[in-house]
Amino acid sequence: MHKEYACILAEVRVERAEELLLEAQTLLERGSYKSANNRAFYAIEKSIKGLLAIAGIEVQTHNGSLKQFNFEFIYKGDGTFTQEDYQIAAKAERIRNASDYDDFYIADKEETKQQVKNAEYMVRKIRRYISEFSCVSEGQRKDD
Repeated sequence: MHKEYACILAEVRVERAEELLLEAQTLLERGSYKSANNRAFYAIEKSIKGLLAIAGIEVQTHNGSLKQFNFEFIYKGDGTFTQEDYQIAAKAERIRNASDYDDFYIADKEETKQQVKNAEYMVRKIRRYISEFSCVSEGQRKDD
């Protein structure tokens, strides 16, 4: 994957992750905990797919995203991402599965608040990492 394309793809994915995060926050405020869990997971996963884009990796499944994130950015990584980051993403997937598919799952307000908080953390951390990847020139960074 060409670096310029990878950078654009990563940016598009992180922007979508930020939209999903806003949806999760809104759903949490409205008391739609199962739906907030869903959006929080997808915010995390979409931002992870942004990371994978800059590594030149495309995946087709949620499980593939998490496995590749764990391998490329934790096991082989530079120390920016930790095993705890992987655990946040993996737990978000488990809670999203329960929220979406378990008819008897009761989404807890506090658990959902933590899910959204974890999504905020992951999306911000990944946004910073991608911006430091030198995808944009110094004068164009959004952080400045």
